[in-house]
Amino acid sequence: MTSGAPSTTVLSENDISRALTRIAHEILERNKGGSDLVLLGIPTRGAPLARRLGERILAAEGRPDASLDDLVGTLDITMHRDDLRRNPTRALEPTRIPSGGLDEKVVVLVDDVLYSGRTIRAALDAISDLGRPRAVQLAVLVDRGHRELPIRADYIGKNLPTSRSERVSVRLTELDGTDSVVLSS
Repeated sequence: MTSGAPSTTVLSENDISRALTRIAHEILERNKGGSDLVLLGIPTRGAPLARRLGERILAAEGRPDASLDDLVGTLDITMHRDDLRRNPTRALEPTRIPSGGLDEKVVVLVDDVLYSGRTIRAALDAISDLGRPRAVQLAVLVDRGHRELPIRADYIGKNLPTSRSERVSVRLTELDGTDSVVLSS
């Protein structure tokens, strides 16, 4: 963030926790349980969000001792992005698929912010290289609008109408030492 730019905290640590708990319950309700679910977090901040959702899903289903690694994975989309020519190369993150694979599963992609839809388009391409899920759903912490592609989230922590000049910064304890979502000009 630019120093001196006004910023507003739109989600606190408690708000994020409540939103993730609500999303976990919505996922379970829509899919009639979690037996066929795979959560795939999109690095960087989608990965810890997917793990948190996975923990809540297992707890809600009364399976707190089940292995989170059988439910949650990560999906690197770097090589499927459509802006590789314009942006500096970034390090590849590991893609980790739960041992049950993706075939005939309900895959829930998890990301922090939904904006243009291009990241999710790349994720859909990456999934097609790995298997054939029965369905793909999308969970995001923040939907800020301004879609460039016909993509919408199935589960949203907070709808946050923004201008294109505003910046949404998601901070997570696992990476940033604190949980918050901040909107700045």
